[in-house]
Amino acid sequence: MAFLGKILKQSIELRKTATNAIPKFKPLTQQRRVLSKLLDKAQDTQFGKRYNFSEILSSDNILESFKQQVPVFDYNSIHDKWWHRSLEGETDVCWPGSVKYYALSSGTSDASSKRIPITDDALKAIKRTSIRQILALGNFDMPEELFEKDILMIGGSTSLNFTGTYYEGDLSGITAGNLPLWFRNFYKPGKEISQVKNWDEKLDEIMRNAGNWDIGFIVGVPAWIQIIMEKVIERYKVENIHQVWPNLMIYVHGGVSFEPYKKGFEKLLGKPLTYIETYLASEGFIAFQNRKDTSAMQLVLSSGIYFEFVPFNESNFNAEGKILENPQTLNISQVREGEEYALLLSTKAGAWRYLIGDTIRFTDLSCSEIVITGRTKHFLSLCGEHLSVDNMNKAMQSVGEELNIEIKEFTVSGISRDNFFAHQWFIGTDDAVDAKIFREKLDNRLCELNDDYKVERAHALKDVLVEILPSDIFYGWMKAKGKEGGQNKFPRVMKKEQFAEWQNFVKKHYV
Repeated sequence: MAFLGKILKQSIELRKTATNAIPKFKPLTQQRRVLSKLLDKAQDTQFGKRYNFSEILSSDNILESFKQQVPVFDYNSIHDKWWHRSLEGETDVCWPGSVKYYALSSGTSDASSKRIPITDDALKAIKRTSIRQILALGNFDMPEELFEKDILMIGGSTSLNFTGTYYEGDLSGITAGNLPLWFRNFYKPGKEISQVKNWDEKLDEIMRNAGNWDIGFIVGVPAWIQIIMEKVIERYKVENIHQVWPNLMIYVHGGVSFEPYKKGFEKLLGKPLTYIETYLASEGFIAFQNRKDTSAMQLVLSSGIYFEFVPFNESNFNAEGKILENPQTLNISQVREGEEYALLLSTKAGAWRYLIGDTIRFTDLSCSEIVITGRTKHFLSLCGEHLSVDNMNKAMQSVGEELNIEIKEFTVSGISRDNFFAHQWFIGTDDAVDAKIFREKLDNRLCELNDDYKVERAHALKDVLVEILPSDIFYGWMKAKGKEGGQNKFPRVMKKEQFAEWQNFVKKHYV
């Protein structure tokens, strides 16, 4: 193991030196090549013939021709018109061959599971980008011995459901079941525990074995990683996680903003960690943090994903966050820093001009770096307040620090109130806090962060309501929905029907 760690460290350093010596292609050049390869590979599929991929490839401007000839799809439209055929066993539908895996992804808003195709080519692209991320650790000046340590990856079960035609499960379970042989020596909780589907049983097995592992890296969604660390500390009767895992140095997180969790997370540590953000979705490995001097992530522009960017405004989306017909779309050379965009992806899994549902903002165009700002359907704009999840996360972090409390979860919904509007918040914390004081500070901070919100608080948005709940209520809701553990996230913004269901759950389980 020590020898392998040394080899990995040297490989990272050599790759870093070699990469710096190779001239870099412009982002648009990289993206044009990616799109050309995607179109060439898929031109004889049913989708490629329907939308004349061969004609697009022979055009003078394939980026513009692609945009003109292929419509924009969301999940429902591409599933109903195309992906259902692959699910029924047809081949060569949107990508050559058959689809062996489908990732079950309901996000945080929809009740029913979406089935996102994962082709062999898409899996290979994810693996290549994962290796690139490992090699990027050379930019973080990590000691050689770190690369001898175990990597704890918390995701869905690797025991997938076989339907007779394809396998389905969490993306994390699919990718963990396809790890390269050399990596399996480092991977924890290991093959047997990873196959366990029941979260409580998996947690028990992790607790039982945690003291035998030498963890250097942790990978997973903050809420569930925090629960695991709390339980490990309790199980082994120590004060912090480093008394069990003294070599823990890196936490790789993604899926949700880490800001609201950071204060509570760091209470469990004996020494600081290096935090690295990653953007791995069911649709592909989109971006990862490539250097230590930023919290932004670099888009992966040359590994099988062609990106388009839709300005996230009223011209392109309705009040419910649904994309309108013929939206304005931009390529990587046309975007601007500081603007908010929804992402369209075309991938090796047979997604074409597919609205993934996330919104991003470019922070540094010279490095193609982005931050995730929220979801197209996870924002509040009842009366023009345009409150984003990014605003919410920043406000929660600020209020938590000011009141010296740990906010583990939160959600909000817009409601009608005396012919005007109000925001109803539920805050998950196990610390004592006065709801009126919390409300005041939250409201003030949101006014500071968002001018539209500030204006509407003086007009149509007449009230802000806050209810403080134990964090277990939030985790209980997730368990009741079958979304406990792994890669599942609590919804930050709830629409009317889901919010009514949540309110009934709170009334039933919390008096």
